[in-house]
Amino acid sequence: MLRYLIAACLVVLAACTDPPAPDSSGEEIYQQVCANCHGNDLNGGVGPAVGAGSNSAAQDDDFLVLTITRGRGSMPSFDSTLSDEQISRVVDYLRTEQDSADSG
Repeated sequence: MLRYLIAACLVVLAACTDPPAPDSSGEEIYQQVCANCHGNDLNGGVGPAVGAGSNSAAQDDDFLVLTITRGRGSMPSFDSTLSDEQISRVVDYLRTEQDSADSG
C-alpha cells in the first residue's frame, strides 16, 4: 500500500513540473519528466527500468511512443505535456542509451 501511495505522489509531482522547453534534447526531457520514476540511470525505481536489457529495449519504437503518449498502467499520459517531436527525441535517447550499454 505504501508503494502505491509513493507512486501516486510521484506521479502528481511529475505532473506539477513545468514542461520541458520545446528545443530540449531527449536526455534533457528524460531527466526532467521521466527520471523521477524510471531512474536517472534508466534502471527503474517506482517505474520499470527502461535501459539496456529492459522490457522497453525489446519493444519497437511505436510501442514506446504510444506508451509515452497515452500512458500505461500507473504511468500517466504525456500527450498534453510533450509534443510529438519531444516524444520522438526521448525515444531516440532511450535507444541510444540502450544500444551503447549493450555494446559497451
